[in-house]
Amino acid sequence: MALRCLSQSSTTFSYLSKICGFRMHGTKAAASVVEEHASEMVGTGRGDEEYADVDWDNLGFSLVRTDYMFATRSCREGNFEQGCLSRYGNIELNPAAGILNYGQGLIEGMKAYRGEDGRVLLFRPELNALRMKKGAERMCMHSPSVQQFIEGVKQTVLANRHWVPPPGKGSLYLRPLLFGSGASLGLSAASEFTFLVFGSPVQNYFKEGTSALNLYVEEVVPRAYLGGTGGVKAISNYGPVLEVMRKAKARGFSDVLYLDAETKKNIEEVSASNIFLVKGNTIVTPATNGTILGGITRKSVIEIAIDLGYKVEERVVQVEELKEAEEVFCTGTATGVASVGSITFQNTRTEYKVGDGLVTHQLRSIIVGIQTGSIQDIKNWVVEID
Repeated sequence: MALRCLSQSSTTFSYLSKICGFRMHGTKAAASVVEEHASEMVGTGRGDEEYADVDWDNLGFSLVRTDYMFATRSCREGNFEQGCLSRYGNIELNPAAGILNYGQGLIEGMKAYRGEDGRVLLFRPELNALRMKKGAERMCMHSPSVQQFIEGVKQTVLANRHWVPPPGKGSLYLRPLLFGSGASLGLSAASEFTFLVFGSPVQNYFKEGTSALNLYVEEVVPRAYLGGTGGVKAISNYGPVLEVMRKAKARGFSDVLYLDAETKKNIEEVSASNIFLVKGNTIVTPATNGTILGGITRKSVIEIAIDLGYKVEERVVQVEELKEAEEVFCTGTATGVASVGSITFQNTRTEYKVGDGLVTHQLRSIIVGIQTGSIQDIKNWVVEID
């Protein structure tokens, strides 16, 4: 089957031309059937509205209350019940719940995008499901199956479809949660776990919008330790970096880049995103060695870059290499592919190239095009929700 390019940009044409010779065109992944009551709920109240009453032009990255959330829970044997939708709102927890007492919790982050043709799309949701399963094993938790995870996400999006922003105005950010809801006074794993999904329409993660970021290298406080939980998306990973972030932002920086805990000589990742360095035809990123989260956007960017002919190196990256890079960018579900304009290390500021026509812009254009359906999904990365 011939590839049909929906976008006429040179970036899109170049990308498809480079990979169509050795990538077979697969069929589009079909969205699974959701429970009948989900469509009934969508049809109540706001059923005749195309979009929710939101100022889409001024959408930031803060919680916007949507209509419904999805939840299910496991029993002692580890099997999860058939989940259901309920009105978005507070939840009730036992004071002795595992999440409250011993931090048994995982989060995921993913987005639903609305294409120009009106389709609502998810990007590689099976990878989020697999990452949650990996995290659950590390945290001694029950986890939903990949199918249960994706089904819960789909139901959440369908029930909140009118909260998915118009094309080009943002996305519906989805937050799957897995946490110990069973009670335990002594130090032990919870007997019951809850899987919950909610969403919020969002635009840019950073206050800079699409402008280049200015990062600060933290030399004292590490983000993760070997043998710890840095390689999974544990809830407990994020609280310890909040004070470091607050101080950096008070000084005018966008975010913080952390060093390895052992030597403090190698860069690892930014607070909630992975980092890449570009020099010539080579793209370098720290290897996921147990302290660095295996980002889904990171994985996708690497695959796209290789398709385009770039040399990609996943390895230890010394902090001194920041001085040699021509471009630097961050990747993440919330972040997208964000250009870095400067990094400050030991009071020395290094600046990088930003703008159109660069590697960062090329990769961002392609991945956003795939996510939103303006570039045909020849990799079967996108799941349509209908």
